[in-house]
Amino acid sequence: MSADSTPESGIPEGTGTNGPRRRAKGHRRKPREKHGKGLRIAAWTAAGIVVLAGGGAGFLYFKFNGNIDSVDIDQALGTDRPKKVDNGSENILVLGSDTRSGSNKELGGGADDGSARSDTAMIVHVYKGHKKASVVSIPRDTLIDRPECTDADGNTHAAANGVMFNSAYSTGGAACAVKTVESITDLRMDHYLEVDFQGFQKLVDDLGGVEITTTEDINDPDSHLNLKAGTHRLDGEQALGLVRTRHGVGDGSDLGRIQLQQAFIKALIAQVKDVGLFTNPKKLYDLADTATKTVTTDSDLGSVNKLMSFANGLRGISPDNMTMITMPVQYDPADLNRVLIEEKKADRVWKALKDDRPIPKSATEGTATGQAKDVVTAD
Repeated sequence: MSADSTPESGIPEGTGTNGPRRRAKGHRRKPREKHGKGLRIAAWTAAGIVVLAGGGAGFLYFKFNGNIDSVDIDQALGTDRPKKVDNGSENILVLGSDTRSGSNKELGGGADDGSARSDTAMIVHVYKGHKKASVVSIPRDTLIDRPECTDADGNTHAAANGVMFNSAYSTGGAACAVKTVESITDLRMDHYLEVDFQGFQKLVDDLGGVEITTTEDINDPDSHLNLKAGTHRLDGEQALGLVRTRHGVGDGSDLGRIQLQQAFIKALIAQVKDVGLFTNPKKLYDLADTATKTVTTDSDLGSVNKLMSFANGLRGISPDNMTMITMPVQYDPADLNRVLIEEKKADRVWKALKDDRPIPKSATEGTATGQAKDVVTAD
């Protein structure tokens, strides 16, 4: 077998997209904003869900059921979608968002205009048996062809070519984000989870902080973060600064920030599993309350019963059995603030996930990385 067809050990890493590779046309956009920097964090949701799964107390159903917001993705998107794959695996699109109003304005910066943005996107592929998972981060600055889509209110939004990936959410919300991911990957998203800035910060505080080790100093005034090399227990504000920082690590790009976020996710999940929640009812209650207030789901997960059942199926996945990669991309030579999908390599990633196989290492070799790998590690 060729290197491309032989799955290698580990779990997915990849990216991909349908349609031709696009180059930016000259000075498409001004340099990135220094405010409103998004999270690429699925862990907050994962942490909260795992907590809920372990609770088991009947009162949680009634207390927290009303906290959960949900969106009927299936109704909005109709039948023009990739087919569901009946092999025991699941694909979950996880987004991190902020509303640019109220408390989130203070956390994320930007104008208090009430608008919503999503700067964090991860495809979580749970393998058959639910013992392993792969996470593929999609850089917000990826130039893509956005398909026509209908939002949850029934409004139709026109297609657009050569736009940033995160424009899908700001244009048509959750439904358009799912539609865009499915058009890029040809993978059916079985579920959708969304978490915001404020909820992430409070979740970390309720957890009692998360311990990480930095292998070099991180100093980024824009993210209000100043960490010396060494081991730290980060509170919610520091954790938010870590997952938002870009100028303090690697090449200063969004790709470097993704690598920090992926390392933090593993540390957060490990912390949840090790915190002794079942002997501390108050901590369990606080975490469950925060998680359910923070999360927005697809309608299939829009109740505590359904969310707990889903979470119970994920409890066997440890950080050691989770592989995290960034969708294969290269910097756009016309604008180094943007990236372009490496079509052939990305296709290997999506095919591996569709077939419920490990992502071949060859799919990510030689792609842009951001040069921040191993700056943050979990203890």
